[in-house]
This record gives sequence, C-alpha cells and structure tokens, in this order.
Amino acid sequence: MTTYRSAIVIGVLSGLIMACGPSSNRAPQQQQEPRPRIGLLMDTLQEERWQRDRDLFVERAKELRADVLVESAERDDAKQLQQAESLLGQNVQALVVVPHSAAAGGKIVEAARARSVPVICYDRLILNADVDLYVSYDNRRVGELQAQHLRYEAPRGNYILLGGAPTDHNAKLIREGQLAALDDAVKRGDIRIVADPWTPDWRADAAQALTEEALTKARGPVVAVVASNDGTAGGAIQALEARGLAGKVLVSGQDADLDAVRRIVSGTQAMTVYKPISPLARGAAQAAVLIAKGEKVEGTSTIDNGLKKVQAILFNPIAVHKGLVDQVIISDRFHTREQVYGSAGR
Repeated sequence: MTTYRSAIVIGVLSGLIMACGPSSNRAPQQQQEPRPRIGLLMDTLQEERWQRDRDLFVERAKELRADVLVESAERDDAKQLQQAESLLGQNVQALVVVPHSAAAGGKIVEAARARSVPVICYDRLILNADVDLYVSYDNRRVGELQAQHLRYEAPRGNYILLGGAPTDHNAKLIREGQLAALDDAVKRGDIRIVADPWTPDWRADAAQALTEEALTKARGPVVAVVASNDGTAGGAIQALEARGLAGKVLVSGQDADLDAVRRIVSGTQAMTVYKPISPLARGAAQAAVLIAKGEKVEGTSTIDNGLKKVQAILFNPIAVHKGLVDQVIISDRFHTREQVYGSAGR
C-alpha cells in the first residue's frame, strides 16, 4: 500500500524532520534538545479505530523524541474544553485535536491562541477558528466511494442515506460526496432517497433506530443503505436482520473495523472505506513535532473552515469490497487473516 498519495506526504514530512533535526556537527552538550511536549485531545476512545490512532500517534512522537499527553472527552464538549485548558496549563507546545463538535471546538482554539500554542485538527476540522493545520483523509471522496459502490450494485430503487453525527463536519463532507455520486440517478428517477437522517454521535443504537424508522416509512422495498461509517452500518444491519433483510439490502461503511470486515466476508455488508491509519497518525505526529519546535508545515492543499483557508494534508481513502479484503486489509496488516476469517484461515 506504499504507492498511495499518503506515502508521498509521509516522505515529505520525513524529509522536513530530517532537515530540521539536530546536526551531527554540534557539540555533545548541544545535541540534547528539550523534548517537545504535545497535547492530544481525543473525542472518544470507545471505538477500535480511535485507539489505533492514539497508539500510532504516540509511537511516532516517541520515535521523534517528543512526549505526548493524551486526554479523551468521551463525546463531551465541556469536558474536552476542560481537558484542553489542563493540557495548556501543562505547557504543551502544540495541541492536536479530534473535536467532538466542529463548532464547539472553536473555544479550544481560542484557549490555545491565548497561550500562543498552535493547533492541529486531526481527522475532523474545527470551523470558524484560527487553526494551523488540518490532517485528514478526503472525506468528500469517502462519501463518493460509498455511494458509487452501492449504485454500481443497485442502480435503481429506494435508498436510505444514514449520515454521521450532525456536530461533525466530516459527516457533512461525506454526505456531500454521497449526494454528488447519486445526483444524476436521482434526477432521472432511477434512485429515490426515502430517508436521510443524521446519527447522533455516530452511535450504532441510534443508527439502528433510524434505519428501522426509515424502513417502516419507505414506500416499497429499500435496496441500499448508504451508511457513513462502520458503526452506523452495524446498527443498520441489526435493523435489517430483524426483518430478514440482512445481506439482501446493500450497506456501505467506513473505517474497516474488524466487525465490519467480518460482515463483508459473510455478505451482510457490501463494502467499507479503508483509511490507512498509520500514515495519518504518524504523519500528524511528525507535523506536530515540527510545529512544536517552531517550524512551519505546509499542506498539500487548503480547506476553508469559514474563517480562513487552512493548510491541509489530505490522504486518499480506498474502497474495499469482499474481493479486496485480502489484497488491501490483510496485506496491509490492518487485520490478520485469522481475525477476519477465524482459526480456519478462510
């Protein structure tokens, strides 16, 4: 998987760090630079995906001789702000934030700015705030890949669009991509969107309830549920199972969670969007170390957060269906063959 654009970005960041690292010609007493201290604010650590992000980020920062202080707000805006103020009080030199809310995260940026601490948005953008860098995957492309795959398999019929958290700007970008991929078919009447709810906090139980409601209200059978991540996909599939429809109605996902990959293999989930976490987390850690040292990191593009054009490093996601599980997920060592297929191997 090293041919993806993500590898190019990591190479650029690695080069920057090597260029900015301590010179071997310095006197021994000058080589021991103070270890940068980085604050990492997670929205939640209850999901497998975010645990991986944290571990890879911390691992890379340690390799670069930096310390990371980690806090998780468990989807509580007020708690996340308190944690940010605590980290700032511990003199972090850079703050990396996975915001619970794209809007409420602005208060975190204000608190950091008051102490002249730069802020990196990790995977989720904070809106209308003076952030320094955004590191993520192309979330609009995620939505396109989801809808394109389901549309290829089911070019006609009733669709449910199951969005993510309304507080998460990524969820809105994903929805934009989904709608763009379906637009011409909707205009022709080939595809009819019978429901398009948002799922509070990306919760599987909420996704299940929303899917049940949409199935009840739909006029005619539903052929596809464009679920925005694997958690909401799992909730949707539970609703489908209760009606004997699991495996008959196409369901998309995102994140390549282990349960989702197993569902793809068994046939109840049609696809997921794989976003290799290692280049994302390790790249963000490298950028954070540079910024903590006072260096400037340029993005590969920019993104408008309502206040400014934010420097952005965006990686490309990968659509994975059953035929690509071995080639992409297992070959990339994201999950093992035994984890996916069981002790029988396949």
